[in-house]
Amino acid sequence: MDQNEELQEMQILDQNLHNMLLQKQAFQMELSETNSAQKEIEKSNEIFKLVGELMIKTDKVRAKEELSTKERILNMRIKSIEKQEDTLAKRLDELRNKFSNNAK
Repeated sequence: MDQNEELQEMQILDQNLHNMLLQKQAFQMELSETNSAQKEIEKSNEIFKLVGELMIKTDKVRAKEELSTKERILNMRIKSIEKQEDTLAKRLDELRNKFSNNAK
């Protein structure tokens, strides 16, 4: 692999890492909203769920289960992205080190 290819790979990896960071932040925000909703459910007797543009009354137990499931899924997605980030970051570091060593 020549330097141009390595430089191009570094740019692609850097862009992929940036995209993953944005995706992870979106999932983290959604997780935060889910956690807030779980806390609010505990304070309320009547629970309403947003379905499209309608608010529909729903069962408290069912709403808790749905939010709990959503929380688990979001946590799994965040962990998956973090693993991918680690892999890409290691490869990017390898290329940077190789690139800087070649420049010396």
